[in-house]
Amino acid sequence: MASASPRHVASCLCLLLLVTAAAAQRLPVKSYSYGSFYRDDPSVSSLLFRGAAGVSNGALQVTPDSRNLNNFLSNKSGSVLLPEPFTLWRRLDAAAAAAGNGSSTSTRVVSFNTTFSMNVYYDNESRPGEGLAFVVAPTADGPPPGSHGGFLGLTNATLEATPATNRFVAVEFDTFKEPGGYDPDDNHVGLDVGTVASNKTASLAGFNITIATNKTAPANYTAWIEYDGAARRIAVYMGVRGAPRPATPVLASPLDLSELVPERAYLGFTASTGVSFELNCILDWNLTIETFPADKKSKGWVVPVAVAVPVAAIAAAAFVVARMARARRSMERRRQERLEHTLTNLPGMPKEFAFEKLRKATKNFDERLRLGKGGYGMVYKGVLPAAAVDDDDGRPPAATEVAVKMFTRDDAKCVDDFLKEVQIIHRLRHRNIVPLVGWCHKKGQLLLVYEYMPNGSLDQHIFRRGAVHEQRPALSWESRRDIVADVAAGLHYVHHEYGPMVLHRDIKASNVLLDASFRARLGDFGLARVLDLDRSSFTDLGVAGTRGYIAPEYSVGHKATRQTDVFAFGVLVLEVVTGRHALLGDPACPMLSDWVWRMHGRGALLGAVDQSLGTDGFDAGEATRLLLLGLACSHPNPGDRPTMPEVLQILSGSAPPPEVPQLKPSFVWPPDGGASAHYDLIDIGALASGSLAAGGSSAAAAATAADDDSARATRDTASAGLRPPNSTGDFFPALSSGR
Repeated sequence: MASASPRHVASCLCLLLLVTAAAAQRLPVKSYSYGSFYRDDPSVSSLLFRGAAGVSNGALQVTPDSRNLNNFLSNKSGSVLLPEPFTLWRRLDAAAAAAGNGSSTSTRVVSFNTTFSMNVYYDNESRPGEGLAFVVAPTADGPPPGSHGGFLGLTNATLEATPATNRFVAVEFDTFKEPGGYDPDDNHVGLDVGTVASNKTASLAGFNITIATNKTAPANYTAWIEYDGAARRIAVYMGVRGAPRPATPVLASPLDLSELVPERAYLGFTASTGVSFELNCILDWNLTIETFPADKKSKGWVVPVAVAVPVAAIAAAAFVVARMARARRSMERRRQERLEHTLTNLPGMPKEFAFEKLRKATKNFDERLRLGKGGYGMVYKGVLPAAAVDDDDGRPPAATEVAVKMFTRDDAKCVDDFLKEVQIIHRLRHRNIVPLVGWCHKKGQLLLVYEYMPNGSLDQHIFRRGAVHEQRPALSWESRRDIVADVAAGLHYVHHEYGPMVLHRDIKASNVLLDASFRARLGDFGLARVLDLDRSSFTDLGVAGTRGYIAPEYSVGHKATRQTDVFAFGVLVLEVVTGRHALLGDPACPMLSDWVWRMHGRGALLGAVDQSLGTDGFDAGEATRLLLLGLACSHPNPGDRPTMPEVLQILSGSAPPPEVPQLKPSFVWPPDGGASAHYDLIDIGALASGSLAAGGSSAAAAATAADDDSARATRDTASAGLRPPNSTGDFFPALSSGR
C-alpha cells in the first residue's frame, strides 16, 4: 500500500476534527487540590464545617479528634463540604442535546473524579464505629439531628422511612456491621442512594484492606471515585496510600445523578461515631469536575460559532501539519543516528537484545509483571531463554530472569537520560552494583536490561510495603547490618575506586535492591553523573534527588559532591536501623535525623531501633555504631561528615564510632566560616525535605506513606535490657573479612 502524503494526512485530520467539533463540545473543568489541611490556609477555612467536624494535625477531622475525652468522641456526626454547589446536570433543548453529547437524551450530566487519603483510627481497647462517606448532598445544612451511629451523618430514623425524598448519593466506607442484613460485614464499601441501606456493597476482605486501623496494624488508604456522566456510571477504587490506583475497582455500578440528586448539589464528606468510636480523618483531597457555562439558556448562535471557530483554526493549522511532520521525521532520524553511533562505539558494551525477545520475555510488557515506575518510564520483570543471554565467547548464560527498564518519554531528554545511564552503568563492575545485562533500541523505543533482583527493593522490607511484605517477618538485624555494609561498599566503589568518579545523586531505600541472598546492590543510576579527573563536584540548574535525602548545601548551591551522596547514605542508614521514613510527616519533627538526634540527646539512642526487632533481636553495640554513623553522615554541614573510606573503617570496627554532639548542629551557609556572619541560619529540616527548594510546600504534605510512623515519632523507648556493645571491635565481619 502506498504511504499517504502529508497533505492527505492533513486533510483527513481536518475532516476528523471538524466532525469531532460538531459532535461534542467539551465542558470546562474545575479542580480543587488539598495536600494537607490547616486553619490558616484560606482555602481550608472557607470549607463548610458542620456538626462535630473540624481541622487538626494537618487533616480534616470529620468527627472529633483524639484530643477529646472518650465520652465526647462517641455518638457524634459531622460533615465537611466544598463552599459552593455544583451544577451536576442540565436539561438541554433539542439542538443543544444533539451537539452536546451526540445522543438523543435531553439531559447532560457532568463527570468528576475525586481522590482522597483517609486515616480511620481506633484505640486497641475498643472496636471501631461507625464510618465515613463521600457525599453528593442536596444542601449545605450538615448532618440532620440524630444522624450519629449507623446513619453516618446522612440521615436519621425519621428520614430513613422516606428514602425517595432524601436527594443524596454517597459512597460509604463502613466500619460497623448494622443489624438488618444490609451490611455484609464491618469492613466494606457501599453505594447509598437516599438511605444508608446501601443499594450495592462490596466487602474489602478480599482486597487485603481494613478501613479501621489501630496501633497494632496502622495504615492509611487512598480512595479513587470516578463518575462518568455520559455513561451514567460510578467506579470506586481503593489501595494503600502512596501506591498507584489499582486496575480493578472495589465497587462499580450504574448511577444516573440526574434522577437522584438536585440539579445543584454540594460535594464533600460525612462521618459518624456511635457507642463505638473512631477518628475519621481526611489527609488530602483532590477533585476535578466538569462545569456548565454560567448562562443556562442555550442560544441559537452558540453551536455554529462553537463549530466555526475550531474549524477556522484547524484550516489555518493544516498547512503547518505537513511541515511539522517532515521536520519531526528529520529530527528523529538525526537522533537515531546519534544514538546508534554512541552505543556502537562504547567500549565493553554489553549485549544488544532484539525488541521482540524482550517483548516476549515480559509477556508484552504485562502490567502484572511491572516492578516499578519512575519519571523515566517503567520497569518490568522478564524471563529470557538461556540462548538469549549467551555471551559471544561461549560463557554460560548470565541470567534467565531480568528487569527490563523501558524509557517511555518520547523526547530528546529521554534519549539523553538513556545514554547517560548506559555510559555510566555499562562499565561498573562491583558485587554491590546491579549489573547491566544488555540494551535495546528499536524505532525510538529505548530499553535497558538489568539482572533481576528477586527480593525487590529495600523500602519494601524496612517499611513493610505491599501485601506480601506485610505478612513476612521483619528484616533481621543481621540482614540490616549487612545491607548497610553492602551499600557502603558500592558507594565507596563509585566514589573512590572507579575512575572517573561517579556521583549517584539519588541514594534511597527504593534504589537499593536485594538479590536472592539478601545482599544489597545499588541501582538506578539515572541521575548519576561522571566527573572528569580534575573535578570534585557537579553543578546543575536544579536539584536532583528525593526529598528527605537531599543535603542542605545541595538545596542552596545546587552543587553535588561526594558529601551530598554521603548525606543521603546517612539518612538511609537511619531508615534501616529505625524502620522509619526519612520524612516523618510531623511538623514538630519533620526529619528522621531530627528525631534520632533527640533520642541521642536524651541518652536513649537505642530506643530509636526498629521496635519490630524487640529488645533482644539486635546487637546493642552494632546498633549504637550504626545510629551514630547515620547521624554523622547526615550532619548538616558537609565538612563534618565522614568520607566513604572512613565509613568503611567505622563499619569494619577498625575505627571507633564517630563522635556525634548531643544536640543537632545548625546548618551554616556559606560553608567557609569567614562570611557566615552575613547569612541567616537556614532550617535544615525544610531544606532537606525540599520545602524551601520547592517553593514552601510543607514536609507533612510531602511525606508519602509515612503518616503511621509520625504517630510513633515521639516515642521514647527505654534502652534497659539490651545487650552491651561488643568489646571485640569486630562489628561487621563481612567488611573486616574483605567480603
